[in-house]
Amino acid sequence: MMMSAVTAYGLLAHALIFGALFALLPMGPLRHRAALGATALALVAGIAPSMHGVFGTPSLTLLQLAILAHAGRPSPFNVRIACGLLGFSAIFYTATLGLGPIDPYAPGYQPLPMLAMLAALGLLLWWRGQYAWLIILAIDLAGYASGLLANLWDALIDPLLVLLALIVAADHGIKRLRRRA
Repeated sequence: MMMSAVTAYGLLAHALIFGALFALLPMGPLRHRAALGATALALVAGIAPSMHGVFGTPSLTLLQLAILAHAGRPSPFNVRIACGLLGFSAIFYTATLGLGPIDPYAPGYQPLPMLAMLAALGLLLWWRGQYAWLIILAIDLAGYASGLLANLWDALIDPLLVLLALIVAADHGIKRLRRRA
């Protein structure tokens, strides 16, 4: 039985995302080896298929953040972006579930207006020197254009990315409370 490209992408991406969690642990020089081992373990032990079943196909944005963690590079995903994503996703996912008059997910299938807005966002990122986000956006758009993902929203965001945003925001809030105490 052949596996579809989307399923293969989802399994490999979830394995890398699982491994990226280990890349963030303070293990010193063993961190990268532990991350690679966790990536392989996720594929062999069934963790990646389970993640794929629970969370669905991860966005290309999340995959790229995981790759940055594996590479030991600083993440451009800071608390401001996390809080912005949380605010956006609260409205987006609520409306997508039918709790509003429009379905914001639908334009992702015919995304010409979205692409125009993303072009403006790309110019803003370039103007502000946010090259890491500009590259992430470019790869997201290339992944969508390749046909890997049927909806542009799927390339940009996903529930696991929103969960990451929640963790980043909560961690920042806890650290702030500790500093005040």
